[in-house]
Amino acid sequence: MPGFFFPHNNMTELNGKEDCKLAEGKIHKKKQKNFGADLKNYLKCMVPHIESGIKTANPKNATLSAEEVIQWSQSLEKLLASQSGQGVFREFLKSEFSEENIEFWLACEDYKKTKSDHLHGKAERIYEEFVQSDAIKQINIDYQMREATAKKAQDPTHTSFDEVQKTVYILMERDSYPRFLKSKTYLNLLNQLQPNTSK
Repeated sequence: MPGFFFPHNNMTELNGKEDCKLAEGKIHKKKQKNFGADLKNYLKCMVPHIESGIKTANPKNATLSAEEVIQWSQSLEKLLASQSGQGVFREFLKSEFSEENIEFWLACEDYKKTKSDHLHGKAERIYEEFVQSDAIKQINIDYQMREATAKKAQDPTHTSFDEVQKTVYILMERDSYPRFLKSKTYLNLLNQLQPNTSK
């Protein structure tokens, strides 16, 4: 097929397989209903390990265990304590257009570890990105909390964002987190990692 390169040893493998006639460039007139099967066989020839590679396609999940993923269902705290958990949860929140919540929470966690002489710059950045009324990734908080946080950000301490971070955490815990546990994102990952006992 034009545009594809086959090393010599792969071509000899392909020549012996009945299902790989499309890869050899032969033209077949097939009924429309066979198109899906033909395409699947063709892809198997093009990428010999396509099916076996699906489960390990995501390198982030390569070191994940079923036990760790099950722990995520115990509490939002356990989910966020895992870097992999943060990543999977963030992807889920992106699908719901609410990733600003975890991004803000993580920014606050990072802020707490900041050296005192860098607090002012980071506080200003967090306020502008997440808190102010026209922020690009504005979090869902009420007017009073927004104003109180603005005052704290002007004279920042390590606890300036604690109250608003707790509010966002509770919002995720009550709203997004239960949906995450029922989502295909979470359930599919769990199914991939758990041994298949039905066979």
